Amino acid sequence: MKAFELAQLNIAHLVAPIDSPELVEFVANIDRINQCAEASPGFVWRLQTDEGDATAIDAFGDEYIVNMSIWQDMESLFEFVYQSSHIEIMRRRKEWFQRMEFAYSVLWWVKSGHRPDLDEAKHRLHMLQELGPSPEAFTFRQNFPPPSHTSDS
Repeated sequence: MKAFELAQLNIAHLVAPIDSPELVEFVANIDRINQCAEASPGFVWRLQTDEGDATAIDAFGDEYIVNMSIWQDMESLFEFVYQSSHIEIMRRRKEWFQRMEFAYSVLWWVKSGHRPDLDEAKHRLHMLQELGPSPEAFTFRQNFPPPSHTSDS
């Protein structure tokens, strides 16, 4: 078992309320994309309510949705995001989400078995927004390897 796993958080600013006609196609694809993620090699965990709904989690305000998950490594997450059916949703994101003027996605390493809460995730996103990429909060474009086994994270 690896000592560290990769956590990811991304938020999206909706163009309209989640139950609006503008988001019908997006909402219709959520379960399919979540199932794709969960079946992907390297997937470990995702944030969701007891009912399995992540869109009901109001961590950044009504007009935002949040996605947080844990993956075994960078390669597994990258493959899901850019080489699975998830890419179809990414290509259409301008239809459903407003353009963000600040970092809306952050990656960080967690000890295997740790499940971050939203406060931790918000802190990591804030670190990235304020300080730029670092070993504690980074992006796909500028990423960092997992900590050594002897360090504390």
